[in-house]
Amino acid sequence: MDSSLLLLISVLLLASLFQQGEGRAFFVFGDSLVDSGNNNYLTTSARADSPPYGIDYPTHRPTGRFSNGLNIPDIISESIGEETTLPYLSPELTGERLLVGANFASAGIGILNDTGVQFLNIIRISQQLQYFQQYQARVSDLIGQDQTQQLVNQALVLITLGGNDFVNNYYLVPYSARSRQFALPDYVRYVISEYKKILMRLYELGARRVLVTGTGPLGCVPAELAQRGRNGGCAPELQQAAELFNPQLEDILSGLNSELGANVFIAANTHLMQNDFINNPGAYGFETSKVACCGQGPYNGLGLCTAVSNLCPNRDVYAFWDAFHPSEKANRIIVQQILRGNTDYMKPMNLSTILAVDTRT
Repeated sequence: MDSSLLLLISVLLLASLFQQGEGRAFFVFGDSLVDSGNNNYLTTSARADSPPYGIDYPTHRPTGRFSNGLNIPDIISESIGEETTLPYLSPELTGERLLVGANFASAGIGILNDTGVQFLNIIRISQQLQYFQQYQARVSDLIGQDQTQQLVNQALVLITLGGNDFVNNYYLVPYSARSRQFALPDYVRYVISEYKKILMRLYELGARRVLVTGTGPLGCVPAELAQRGRNGGCAPELQQAAELFNPQLEDILSGLNSELGANVFIAANTHLMQNDFINNPGAYGFETSKVACCGQGPYNGLGLCTAVSNLCPNRDVYAFWDAFHPSEKANRIIVQQILRGNTDYMKPMNLSTILAVDTRT
């Protein structure tokens, strides 16, 4: 049988499964916490494509994920029994693989366009949304416009933004342009207002179930402990930023749902999820929540994770893999709360409840 005919049959079969609710596309937008390798295809310094990144990935090779192994989108896909989504820029994302969804995330980006300018060539969120439109056009060529719209409407979406707007913008350097323009509370309100526009654009593009993560405790990551922490404590400026940002994000998500008359946007309180194991690492099997597994300097929090960095022998006892990013073990704890957490962690409902509700409807 002709290979193109086989592909067509495969695509139609897979499309039929999605239409019957037996499959669910998954789309990912955001920064390095959820990037699965798009930056590998770009000329940028924000890359994770060399060892020891990926040391615990199934292939034991770097993939572009800022992790020793799997990241949050991988673990969500695994947990709901779906295939891992490929980076949108991957040449392998063709044919029936498109129907599984796509990961548009790019390390270094933020809500604001001037966030991460030092990384040069990264996929800013406006470009990620343009790629989402392009993706839909490609899928329409395969299965038609109506089925594409249904696939997108029924999909699960994850978006992770905000941390870089503080770490790699407002607090990047002393007296940064943004810190001279705005006092912190005013900057947070500005960033939140811009985020609201992004979320509404996602809705306009067909997203109907969107998991929106807040920022973690920004001042408690090894990089900030090393550079701004005091006496081993978290950096107060970054902590204040996160504590202002996250409640306001929850408020706009609740407001958008009220305007839309549906629970489109789900708030994932990743600040609280990470605080749990940062404040009580031993309860989660960690030996430390301050020192990164891979790095150098105080707390292994300075510079990049490279082949010449300090490297811990057991990644499962470290809450942080590198200066900024959780280990795979920590990511699994976060995803458990996304799946089953109560309303302190997931508002208005967790992912397991979403899956059950959507199956019934």
